[in-house]
Amino acid sequence: MIDSIAQSPHWVLYLVFGSIIFLFLVVDLGLLNRSAKELGGKAALYQSLFWIGISLLFGVFIYYYFKDLDKALAFFSAYATEKALSFDNMFVMLLILNYFNVERKYHHRVLTWGILGALVFRGIFIFLGLYLIDLFRGILYLFSGFLIYSGIKLFFDKEEDSIEPEKSFIYRISSRFLPLKHGDHQGKFVVRENGKLMFTTLFLVLLLIETTDIFFAADSIPAAFAISDDRFIIYTSNIFAVLGLRALFFLLSSIINKFYLLQKGVSLILIFIGIKLGLELFHIQVPTYVSFSVIVFFLVSSVLGSMVIPRSSDESGQSNDNSETPKRSKRKTDLVLEEDEP
Repeated sequence: MIDSIAQSPHWVLYLVFGSIIFLFLVVDLGLLNRSAKELGGKAALYQSLFWIGISLLFGVFIYYYFKDLDKALAFFSAYATEKALSFDNMFVMLLILNYFNVERKYHHRVLTWGILGALVFRGIFIFLGLYLIDLFRGILYLFSGFLIYSGIKLFFDKEEDSIEPEKSFIYRISSRFLPLKHGDHQGKFVVRENGKLMFTTLFLVLLLIETTDIFFAADSIPAAFAISDDRFIIYTSNIFAVLGLRALFFLLSSIINKFYLLQKGVSLILIFIGIKLGLELFHIQVPTYVSFSVIVFFLVSSVLGSMVIPRSSDESGQSNDNSETPKRSKRKTDLVLEEDEP
């Protein structure tokens, strides 16, 4: 895969992209956010707008570099889809942090390392997926069916406001094999006690968030493959969407329950791109501008609908009972955070 990038006539784009990401990560993580502190609403807004702006500018750069509107629209489509899927991820992040009573000033540290891990794993999964497609293109049939199934299941899933990580496989394995130290961790993932290295509760939280993100990638990466077969578009759109996730979390964590129709919008996007991928396997091409328009329509409609259309009486009553508790769908999270007791 690395050889194919090096031999690509557009390898310079990867170099530019990598340099930009590295520079921003050094500035953001190394200079601006070294101390443990809660990211304020204004700072979160500015950082969210910054990452969204950089992503949009990069899409414009793709258009002018390739002189190809379809490539730019494919980038924007994949980026918007990944952003929409990331909302469900944020629900789970907030639930995990609240469950373990992690102080808000340490949220930034956990999410920072979580995002860095996501960058690595997303890159691995994308390149692995492309490699498998090169070997056996029929795997796209599986991707198509999986996206349609996930979309239908997500559409009819009810939102939940609680998780039980102590029942999960990851939690039980970690508790059994890792020397864990509960209690005050002062923002550290590892501490030394009586000459012995101990993993803190904060490390366990990070492990759960990271593992959850891996399972969420099971939707987002096939979705990107369904939108474009250009490995550069797939990788860069996914990475840009992930990079802005942390700031978006702090910006929306207090109002995320307001977008109650977003789950429906995301499910319809998954169903649409799954059908689109299936049609392409039968040599029926859906124009890129149509895909982009449909994705934006579902995303914007679900957000605006959540703001304009009042919830049903059942949903409103449930929300008022625990307005501060985020709701989430059952999507992939149960595989990591909950298991049925025997």
